[in-house]
Order: sequence, then C-alpha cells, then structure tokens
Amino acid sequence: MAEIIQRDGTWAFDGTTVRITPGLHRSVPLFRQTYGEITVPLEAVSGVVFEPERKRGRLRMRLREGADPLLQATGGRLPEPADPYRLLVDADRGGVAEYVAEEIRHALLLDQIPKEPTEAYLLPGPPVPVSVRSSDGTVSFDGAQVRIDWSDTSDRVKRATGPRIIGMGDLVQVEWLPNSGYEDGFLRFVTRETVFSKLPPEKDPYALDLWGSARRDLLTALVATAVTARLPHPSIRTGLDHADRPQLTVAVPAAADHHDVLLRRLRELGELHRDGVLTDEEFAMTKAAVLRGF
Repeated sequence: MAEIIQRDGTWAFDGTTVRITPGLHRSVPLFRQTYGEITVPLEAVSGVVFEPERKRGRLRMRLREGADPLLQATGGRLPEPADPYRLLVDADRGGVAEYVAEEIRHALLLDQIPKEPTEAYLLPGPPVPVSVRSSDGTVSFDGAQVRIDWSDTSDRVKRATGPRIIGMGDLVQVEWLPNSGYEDGFLRFVTRETVFSKLPPEKDPYALDLWGSARRDLLTALVATAVTARLPHPSIRTGLDHADRPQLTVAVPAAADHHDVLLRRLRELGELHRDGVLTDEEFAMTKAAVLRGF
C-alpha cells in the first residue's frame, strides 16, 4: 500500500485502484467535499506526476480520455482547486508523494495499461438521486429524468413555463460552464427539440443561468456528471471528419420535425404574450432569439 495523507486529502494505492479522499479542512473546496471519495481503477489512469515547489508541491493524475464522466461533463473547466485529481503536498512530504507517483507508474507499466481513449466509462460518477440549488433554480436528477424548478429571481419566461421535466430519452448532451465570479456560467440540457436553439441561458427554459455564488453554483457539475454518465459514451461514433478523426453522431430532428418544433415554440410564446405574462418587448426579444436559433 502506497499512501499519502495531507490536509488537502488522501491518496491510497493498493496496486489495482487509487482511492482519493478529500480533506475536511475548510480550505478544501465545497465541490470536492460534496463529490466525496473517488475510487479510480488502474486501467482508467493515463499517468501521474509529482510537481515539487518551494512551499507546496502538487501530485497530479491524468486519466484516459473517456474514462471519467466528471471530466467528460466539465471538459477540463473545473477550477484547479476543485480538481479531485490534484493533491497539494507539503514540502516535507515531497518524498512520499514521489513514492506514491512512482508506485502507480510502475503498476501502469507492469499491467501494460494503454493510453488510448476508453470505449466506456470506467468510473460511475456521483450516485443518484442528486439535487443542487443554484442561483437560477433547483436542478434534480433521479436517474430517469431531470427536473428544474425555477427560483423567484429567474427570468419571467422561465417562471411562466413552470417546472421543466426532461426525460433521458429526449436528451442529446449536457453543456456546462462554471460561474467564474466575473462571467456567468450555465448548465444546459440539449434535447432533440432544442439542439438548434441558441437562446441565451438566462432565457433558455432548458438551461440554468449560473450568476450567483461561484462556490455553490459549482455543485451543478454534480448533476451534469450524473446525467453524462447515463448518456451514450462518446466512443459511439460514426463517420469521419476532414482530419479522419471519429465524430460523435447527434440525433437531430428531420426537416419536417424541425419546422414543427419552431411553430410549437412560437405558439407557446404567443400564448404567454396574450395571457399578459410577457410584455411586448419581452415577446419581441424572445421571438427574435428563437428565430435566430432555428
């Protein structure tokens, strides 16, 4: 057993798995504490390195592409302190960190673990049900459907449409961008009907606009990851692009269905306008955004 225990967390390697446990110190980000312990099978690991510095070094693990739904959902956009595959190491424990890294590298070599992308997720992602309250509303996922309940500060168009319920069968992909504190983020659920829509997150009834506490809004990545883990793996591809690299096929509506979706969205907006929910200005702006998206 190779193990290193730090204020930032603990890494323990038993020869087949790396168990990563977040620290309980207040300096450990809320996201990592909430995500909890992660058990990484050796076959999911691409490499590990220790980066020594004068005061504190960093132990970093790289996973194979497609092995982890968390990395797939967040696309490398997690802030560094929230990255569960990074461990801050005190200067006097650098030797232990290097030993742990060497033991993992040695096992990768012995087991001849390939570095190529995986064909299935090797980590499960967070358990369900999972629910997160964000600045724009509360998003919940039970393994079968996503539900969004809007907050009092959500856009009037969103609140007028009521809670949004999306079945897994309707989902194409999840898009996530964190709230940096300087720019808004979003969590968007792309369905077959909305794959062409380009509504801004603050008006999109299939998206949460993340503009409040960056610390708490970061937890929406839990839902993004749980949903991503249950969508088809990105290795399911057909066709080649110009660079001869596999491309993910997205099921989109046929032309006739596309036209029906547009008409239905416009009718919904018209009803909200007639009922007095949307002002003339809000109706004109939202209608223009929908038409641009299609």
